[in-house]
Amino acid sequence: MRVQPTPPGPGQESVWDYPRPPLVEQVPQHLEVVAQGAVIAATDHGLRVLETSHPPVYYFPPSDVDGAYLAPVPGSSFCEWKGLARYFDVVVGDWRCPQGAWAYPQPTPPFSVLVDHIAFYCAPMDSCRVGDETASPQPGGFYGGWVTSWVLGPFKGEAGTSGW
Repeated sequence: MRVQPTPPGPGQESVWDYPRPPLVEQVPQHLEVVAQGAVIAATDHGLRVLETSHPPVYYFPPSDVDGAYLAPVPGSSFCEWKGLARYFDVVVGDWRCPQGAWAYPQPTPPFSVLVDHIAFYCAPMDSCRVGDETASPQPGGFYGGWVTSWVLGPFKGEAGTSGW
């Protein structure tokens, strides 16, 4: 299947220009996650993982995440690039988002900078912000990317993309 990337304009980036294997880079913008009115995470020291066809996945240093809202849960998943991920339920009062966050306790050497950094699924949260913009979730329930106005697709997870 031939993909027709949306051409980026000034100040925009195409996920089709992102590398494979993925790249980790520092984020210059402030990042914030809010759930049920509570600030779960906020940082000026975030990282993002860029991978072909995916919007960025944002990672927060553990010191910038309020651990009172995270409950470790059994189970894991394996990423061919980053290694074994562990999951957390995000819990605010009586509200629980099962496996709403994840981290890599022992990432592969190329991704060692991500050790214990925490990423959040955008869809179940009140808001996930990159700078002044509220991000939208990457299409498809499996993926954890955050879509902003300056990141263009088409994105993995949209209808008909399972073969990419």
